[in-house]
Amino acid sequence: MTTTAIHSGTPAAAPIDPQQTTWRDTLAGTGALVRLDLRRDRIKLPAWVLGITLMSVYYASALQQVYTTPEDLRAVSQFSEGVVGALISGPGYGLTDPTIESVIVAVYGLYYLLLAALMNILLISRHTRVEEQTGRAELVRANAVGRHAQLTAALVLAVIANLAVTVLIAGSFAAAGLDTSDALLFGASVGAAGLVFAAITAVTVQITEYSRAASGLAGLALGIAYVIRAAGDAVREGGSALSWLSPLAWSQQTRAYADGRWWPLLLSAALVSAVTAMAYFLSSRRDLGAGLVPPRPGHREAPAWLATPVALAARLQRAGLIGWACALVASGALYGGIGNTIVDSFDDLPGQVIDVMGGDASRMLDGYLGTMAFFDALLVTVFAILAVQSLRTEETAGRTEPVLATATGRVVWFAGYIGVAALGALALLATTGLGFGIALALSVGDAGYVADGLVSHLVFAPAVLLVLAIAALLYGVLPQAIGATWALFGFALILGFFGPIMNLPQWVHDLSPFQHIARIPMEELRWPAVIVLTVLAAVSATVGAYRFRERDLDTP
Repeated sequence: MTTTAIHSGTPAAAPIDPQQTTWRDTLAGTGALVRLDLRRDRIKLPAWVLGITLMSVYYASALQQVYTTPEDLRAVSQFSEGVVGALISGPGYGLTDPTIESVIVAVYGLYYLLLAALMNILLISRHTRVEEQTGRAELVRANAVGRHAQLTAALVLAVIANLAVTVLIAGSFAAAGLDTSDALLFGASVGAAGLVFAAITAVTVQITEYSRAASGLAGLALGIAYVIRAAGDAVREGGSALSWLSPLAWSQQTRAYADGRWWPLLLSAALVSAVTAMAYFLSSRRDLGAGLVPPRPGHREAPAWLATPVALAARLQRAGLIGWACALVASGALYGGIGNTIVDSFDDLPGQVIDVMGGDASRMLDGYLGTMAFFDALLVTVFAILAVQSLRTEETAGRTEPVLATATGRVVWFAGYIGVAALGALALLATTGLGFGIALALSVGDAGYVADGLVSHLVFAPAVLLVLAIAALLYGVLPQAIGATWALFGFALILGFFGPIMNLPQWVHDLSPFQHIARIPMEELRWPAVIVLTVLAAVSATVGAYRFRERDLDTP
């Protein structure tokens, strides 16, 4: 017997066959999601874009006041000469006959690329994996929204942001009255690097179901790209074949204001296309909210030692801490292992590099150790900031409220998490310093550098902890503003590497906590600075804990 559907003139809807779903169907609702993402990012995204632009405006305007003669420009261009300059800045194209424009691109350009990469990593993670973690993606997908609409909207937003960075960087050169012949090329190289890491993050968010892990994997890719570029540029003047394995090097190979060329950006475009296609492919093979690599199932009952806020915080941060430790130790071993190469280049180091590395030409290996300890401390600071930001994620995802509904007090929970992050930062400094010191000692044949490597890194602990405490303070007072800590990080990075050659007032140097730390073994330990920074960190964290106890939770 056949059952006939009874209807009033309207054919019954045919069941949807997944095999007949078109790409147009999977992208349904993308335009609405782009508008929604722009609305939600109306503060964060302009802050990132304008921050990079203001840095460009500052360099374009200030360097004209600082370096007023050809002799001044030739002096600062020497900074990028030799192995150390290649490690810190890159191949240094356009510095044979330097101009303000070529100095900006060759000496400072790498830091534009790093900031653009970080902006895109956080942007893609925020609008994809974080949305799935909080459950908002499920609500959105309950409407007429295609499977790939959310990822596509995030990528469209990344394109908009990077186009804005490209245009505004070029505009900053024009506004400062500089030569604009290669300004758009330089801006495009920054935007291309940003899009590469947007695409890489689009893949990492498919792998794991946690935003912190996804951002960490993308950050690891950025770190590997930086190390490969640094090693490749240090091998040979102007870069080597190894450099071309890094997407950061492709942007630098555009050689803006030297012999500008656009074709290296085709490599970036090809990688973006291939990696984005992979992201869509992987997205089609996982469930909403899940990752391709499922989390390992735990035991049915937790052991007694896990029933504390500190143990919970340690468990949550364990994977990230192990990943950071592996990456930092490997990086430290690499940079320490080229100690012999650094020693061989000492005779050719320009005065600007000597100033950055302590100013004593007779102790350049000590200066190199102190400079790399500062660089590693900045990397550990990235871990610290991300650790505090994960607190915000736990809260907005609704996982903090059930914990605090037990006998766990707010201050105890806050202190446990911040305390574990602080101990993790100390452990990273110690392991990185030890790895660097051992590699350097083996390279130059001086066992004394093992202890120097460890101490030179640990001495930066108060500065790292102060940045961690400032982020904790912001989390307790105004959690939406934790991202402002990245501005302090960027300021400290630029000032630490380029402050000695920028003729800035002393009060500007004093604004960075890292500038108060002695670079061991080149300088004597400054105990007053260590004590003051430690006290400030303790006070900031305490105020943050108190304010967290008083404010409402931001839950879904």
